[in-house]
Amino acid sequence: MRIDLVQRLLLAICVCLSHAAIADELQKPDPGKRIKVFILAGQSNMEGRADGNKLNDEDRERLEKVQDRVQLAFNNVPPRPLNVVKPSDEIARIYERDLIFGPELFFGIAMAEAWPEDRILLIKLSAGGTSLHGAWNPNWQHDKAALMEEENNAQLYGALTEYVDEILSGYEPDEYELGAMLWVQGESDGSNKTAAAAYGDNLAMLVSKIRQDLNREELPFIMFQVGRNKVVEGMRRVSRDVPGVTLIPQSQDPISLDFYEKMENGHYNYAGMKKLGTRFAQVYLHHIFFQP
Repeated sequence: MRIDLVQRLLLAICVCLSHAAIADELQKPDPGKRIKVFILAGQSNMEGRADGNKLNDEDRERLEKVQDRVQLAFNNVPPRPLNVVKPSDEIARIYERDLIFGPELFFGIAMAEAWPEDRILLIKLSAGGTSLHGAWNPNWQHDKAALMEEENNAQLYGALTEYVDEILSGYEPDEYELGAMLWVQGESDGSNKTAAAAYGDNLAMLVSKIRQDLNREELPFIMFQVGRNKVVEGMRRVSRDVPGVTLIPQSQDPISLDFYEKMENGHYNYAGMKKLGTRFAQVYLHHIFFQP
């Protein structure tokens, strides 16, 4: 009994210290304003494989001008000023790069430029090769995860909500407001007929559950069209039938405005990822935030 009490006390102390450390890292809102918070999640094209060394002088200048107002919390790391990030050793080896970025970089830049008086926090959790049927499923089940060979993987929906809660615990409730959730995922589910057929239902459940768990019933949900066939059909159905869900279309026609340039392996390159991050911001600002 005494050992159990000591263990619980030590755990409570560790949690308090963790929250204190996060609170120390977080930027504080200016008087009378709130931090604008955006949640980002998905698989490898949300994580990003774009080469962070390819930012040009204009990109770097734009980034430097907003870094003091935009923070990124990425994959369980405390918040830091928005920037390109170091990849895992495996990604660095495969893609031969020491810096990467996903849609958050130019999304954050564009949002900060549109809101020059505001501070922004981006909270991102991503894992390459993961499915909505398995690892990301809010109603995680062993058999569904096993179908996708993810039964031993992290349960990512729970990990996401815990990460968001941990970061936001550094604020008082009136110090921040949730802007939207951004979602880039679907390729893995398209590789399995059962998962692909269930994608629309799983996606609708994800939207409903994240809104419930974040206590914002009408939280905007913006997703990028990836995957194929039944997965894309599911995305289109949910964006049509569920209020507040927006689908950013993608075309394979290089002359289309909805074309995003890729590398040979299907991941978006510097130009494609820059365009995607910018498009997320445009959709939010012009189709959601400024709605009459």
